[in-house]
Amino acid sequence: NVVSHVPHLERMPVIAYTWDHFQKPYPFQADVVVSIDDVIEQKIDALHQHTSQMYEWLPYNGGYLDQVPEGEAERRAWLRTFRDGRFRRAADQHREKLVELYGAERGAAVQYAEAFEACEYGAPLTEENLQTLFPFFD
Repeated sequence: NVVSHVPHLERMPVIAYTWDHFQKPYPFQADVVVSIDDVIEQKIDALHQHTSQMYEWLPYNGGYLDQVPEGEAERRAWLRTFRDGRFRRAADQHREKLVELYGAERGAAVQYAEAFEACEYGAPLTEENLQTLFPFFD
């Protein structure tokens, strides 16, 4: 036991996948889509802290390592530009779910979003725990 002094979970948590473009074994189906308009800069700041992931592994694996700037401020600005499209696409591709969860006016206005699909490995995502886990829906 790696963390023997930490108590075990009393119940299975909800586990969710984040949105991607893969089609196999089956296409992503958003159960929850969250507006990140108000926290997009904080989101980028958080991603910016994952140096090896954002500026080394993913760029190396994706073939664009040569595009990553050297300086801290330049990297942060590059990451903001680079990730902008992903969060905008998530909002656009899951607009219907945003409208369902936020209402027509607010759902239609969301620019940046993150989408999640409940995973069968965890507890099911229910109406009750949806409100607990995502308390900011209208």
